[in-house]
Amino acid sequence: MFMKIMAAIDGGNTSMTALTEAMRIATSQQATLCIVYAASDSDRDDQLAGINLLERAVPIERGGIKVETRLLRAEAEYGLNGVVEAIATAADEWGADLVVVGTANRRGLERFVIGSVAEQLIPKVDASILMVRPHRSPDS
Repeated sequence: MFMKIMAAIDGGNTSMTALTEAMRIATSQQATLCIVYAASDSDRDDQLAGINLLERAVPIERGGIKVETRLLRAEAEYGLNGVVEAIATAADEWGADLVVVGTANRRGLERFVIGSVAEQLIPKVDASILMVRPHRSPDS
């Protein structure tokens, strides 16, 4: 049973699908949900976009559960690793039982070069991780 569920979002469709899944799980288990966005510590526009996204991400109908939001500061000089570290640290400090993230479902060279926040979280987070894939169209 999960009592503290963290959903990491970036505004993309897959992360919003992951948030929907996190909300569904939190509601079914009467867990607390913490929605996080990792913004670059040197980019004021990114921070403002993150605050705006977090405000819009909180569901109006919460199903009786507690919902928190947190804007995380990712160290810009570390790029993607800064985002991973910010989420991992927040999950650990908050005591998350489950971290829910979207995964871009990249393949081949793109996956090798760009990597995945979701995949990089696995060795860094001492909680279960649910990686939500993008919805596939019926034609794919």
